[in-house]
Amino acid sequence: MSFFTRTQGMGIAAVALGLSVFLSRLLGLVRDKIISYYFGTGTEADIYFTAFVAPDFLNYLLAGGYFSITLVPLLVRTFSDGEEDGWRFFSAAVCWAFIAITALTLAAWVYAPELAGLLAPGFSFDARERLAFFLRIILPAQVCFLPGACFTAMLYHRRQFTVPALTPLVYNGCIIVGGLISLHALPDRGMEGFCWGVLFGAALGSLIMPVLAVRAGALRFIPSLSHPYMKKMLLLALPLMLGQSVVVLDEQFVRIFGSLAGDGGVSLLHYARRIMLVPVGVVAQAAGVASYPFLAAMAASGEREKFSSSLNQALNNTVLVALPLSCMMIACAEPTMRLIFQQGRLTAEAASESGVLLAIMLVGVSFWAVQQVLGRAFYAHQDTLTPALVGTGATLGAVPVYWFGVKFLGTAGVALAGIWGLLLYTGGLYTAWRRRFGHDALRGIPARAGGALLASALAGALAYAACLGAGSFLPELSLWGAACRITISGATFVALYLSLCRFLSPALCAPLTAFITGARKFLSR
Repeated sequence: MSFFTRTQGMGIAAVALGLSVFLSRLLGLVRDKIISYYFGTGTEADIYFTAFVAPDFLNYLLAGGYFSITLVPLLVRTFSDGEEDGWRFFSAAVCWAFIAITALTLAAWVYAPELAGLLAPGFSFDARERLAFFLRIILPAQVCFLPGACFTAMLYHRRQFTVPALTPLVYNGCIIVGGLISLHALPDRGMEGFCWGVLFGAALGSLIMPVLAVRAGALRFIPSLSHPYMKKMLLLALPLMLGQSVVVLDEQFVRIFGSLAGDGGVSLLHYARRIMLVPVGVVAQAAGVASYPFLAAMAASGEREKFSSSLNQALNNTVLVALPLSCMMIACAEPTMRLIFQQGRLTAEAASESGVLLAIMLVGVSFWAVQQVLGRAFYAHQDTLTPALVGTGATLGAVPVYWFGVKFLGTAGVALAGIWGLLLYTGGLYTAWRRRFGHDALRGIPARAGGALLASALAGALAYAACLGAGSFLPELSLWGAACRITISGATFVALYLSLCRFLSPALCAPLTAFITGARKFLSR
């Protein structure tokens, strides 16, 4: 188990998690490609994607997505007080997590038919019945996610990122295998096999693997429901439970409001969002997760200057990678969607429509990048209240935009509303950080971001023109033509962006160079 218990530094950890997220997104694309091929934008696909709303909400309600974040600084403190005390706190956290998520999951399982009516107001009666059936298969996976997050937090505390990097790969792999088995062995069961894959993937990837990894590096589980720090943990987690951020609810809004856009609306938005999350995961999520344990340790030891310097570096690198990457993808969004999804039951027209949605969503990638890192900087200071309040305010400001957006603009309105919510949330976090901690950690970020945006926009506009020009002499709807247009557009963007950066500021390319160098080092280990 030495490979799974090996510790990593912040740079290598960011690269490892970035590669993990990239591969996970790639597997997610394979999964969605299979779904789009066999089910297109039909009702069965809409039902399957909507079936994740209630399970995900339960996870958010118990701060499941941030559970490891609230645990890491407390694990640092309790283990510094003594190993016995650390294991007692860890064990109490696991026990409470299991009890809470099991109770909520059981209640949701019993009332699945009623939940189906609330989650998909635009679905027919038969579709809601099918949705309730899918819910009852997927819901028990939550019992694996939350306790598993406790063991993942322990691995983060130990700075062991290998198993957390493998977890999403195993999860997505199980979904794909389950779906393929069902499609070939039981073709009349529709997407039921994908739902069972979710359950088995959660059990293996999110619970069993982290438990075994922690056990390999020494595990002392002491069943208990009490520890003095449990109150502190509840106070940290409570704002995350009550304050539902637009970031964690964006996917749910896409499904709920997408159901009001007519048949296929949920699927079209989901396919576009899946591609948008590739740069978000590779750049923003990886940077945020990898930097967090180090920031938490610096905050706990009172190293303010080192904390500000590290946060500044993380924000700088994230923004300077996210901006050009998103602009490059915007330039070839339409052929990208056609190349990936235009086959089987998903038509060229549907793929092109989803390409427009992708271009809109990609505008928000940089906002995703900033909030992922900056939000964790608050958590490192054990401040979960500020992000929760800002996130709740942004959500309240976004909900009316979602409603009017889908009413007047259909699926495009839903995508635009997501950008608006992200803008509110990121701007709010940025302002709150400056007021509380000053501008040391943010020094130089706006200027560098402005230079990268200028170079990216100019390169992106010319790359888009090259993409359109290539379309005039390539087969309009062929996959080969889409691949050629993407290649021409991407090559044009890279050449122009690097040239403009050398003219404006060579430092703009430094984060990209560092990422590539880090990836080579990680792969050669």
